[in-house]
Amino acid sequence: MWALIFGGLILGSVLGILYLASRFAKFRLIQKAVRGKKILGFLLGLVVVAVIAFAVRAVLGTINAEIAILHLVVFWLLCDGISKIAEKKRGEKFSGYYAGGIAIGITAVYLACGWYLANNVWRKPYTVETDKPVGTLRIVQFADSHVGNTFSGEGFARWVEDMQAENPDIVVITGDYVDDDTSKEDMIAACQALGTLTTTYGVYYAFGNHDKGYYGPAYRGYSGTDLIAELEKNNVVVLQDEIVLLDNRFYLIGRQDRSEEQMGRPRATMEELTKELEPDKFSIVLDHQPHDYDAQEASGVDLVLSGHTHGGQLIPFNRMGEWLGLDDKSYGMEKRGNTSFIVTSGISDWAIQFKTGCRSEYVVIDIQGAEVTLASAPEAERIKVGVGTVKTSFK
Repeated sequence: MWALIFGGLILGSVLGILYLASRFAKFRLIQKAVRGKKILGFLLGLVVVAVIAFAVRAVLGTINAEIAILHLVVFWLLCDGISKIAEKKRGEKFSGYYAGGIAIGITAVYLACGWYLANNVWRKPYTVETDKPVGTLRIVQFADSHVGNTFSGEGFARWVEDMQAENPDIVVITGDYVDDDTSKEDMIAACQALGTLTTTYGVYYAFGNHDKGYYGPAYRGYSGTDLIAELEKNNVVVLQDEIVLLDNRFYLIGRQDRSEEQMGRPRATMEELTKELEPDKFSIVLDHQPHDYDAQEASGVDLVLSGHTHGGQLIPFNRMGEWLGLDDKSYGMEKRGNTSFIVTSGISDWAIQFKTGCRSEYVVIDIQGAEVTLASAPEAERIKVGVGTVKTSFK
């Protein structure tokens, strides 16, 4: 699937470059320079497009240069179309080629906004109500930090401070904490930032599809096991098809990522993970990819937290994952039966440095349940490490 997507991007970029070269050739400055020689004008236009593409590539990378070219093509086609309609209505052509200049301006502003939305982080609040006698719980969730892309390991500390200011009872990380290209130095620095968090019940982590690395430990200098060691060194509890009982009120279920199944390594089913759970307790599932909604609803869990989709990333492809059957939801909150589902757009980004269909965020979830009886709610100290116990484990 990704090969088709990237192949389409490359093909679209090539065709777009040819189109843009012919459009740049229409500018008065180039026409004067070539003195009516169309082929020379096209070649000069091609040079201009190449300069723009290589400039973006030098700053943001190859894929972002392709994204920029494709957006410029789309806006230019729209501006050309509108210009022709306007000329037809007014009965004469414009004295200059204004459509091209407007297209360049719109693209620059649009992508600048997209870069800003990807490289800054907002707070996204949700409230989940339940009749279960569990009292209240404040969860801070983030996913898809892909450390080293929009922020470094040390830069991540800034957003950790913002999350700490929310006074969370628990912080959960729903996958893709690091990327295939995250350096070991950035990984260690980011884990150390997590170690500064002070919560009631701790910090918990479930794997995403990038965390263990697709290209082996030699590629980036560390393995998934090394990542686990660094997280645990900083008081982060790693859950791999494991369940933690918090304060005798809340189950926290951390799933292996769906990519394990795709690589031939089985993970526990929702039925296996939930068969021994007590129904009066509130159950929270950490599952990186939002792709198992039917089974999760059938299992009777109360809340499922995911990431992976990056909120759909770019207009008009916001819901492509749903259209193609890759994801059950692209972004936001919905309820199916008694189960609430939340998908975050992610606190950062991967190779693509623009978000035009969403913005980067961390999530604050306030669970509001019925009043807790003293017998079911022992007091908990505010500490830096998780105080829950592993209830069930599937390896």
